[in-house]
Amino acid sequence: MAYATSNPPALLQDRIMGGGAVWSYISADARATVVGSGYFSNGRSLGMKIGDVVNCVVDTTGVLTVASVTAVNAGTGAVTITALA
Repeated sequence: MAYATSNPPALLQDRIMGGGAVWSYISADARATVVGSGYFSNGRSLGMKIGDVVNCVVDTTGVLTVASVTAVNAGTGAVTITALA
């Protein structure tokens, strides 16, 4: 499947004193797809930045994947996340 802008990640905690934000994302997409390059096509417009944390529950297993934003494409605004574990 592909990311749908109608199901964006939700901002749980905004940046405080220069720290990163925390996001939550739930999807039936496979984990490998979600942590793929540029998955969040509108991530920059949502306010996602490098170093933000994204808590993902994906592929209908209910397993939490903790990831961080590792790339924001300046041209397209697409965001890439990388699983931390």
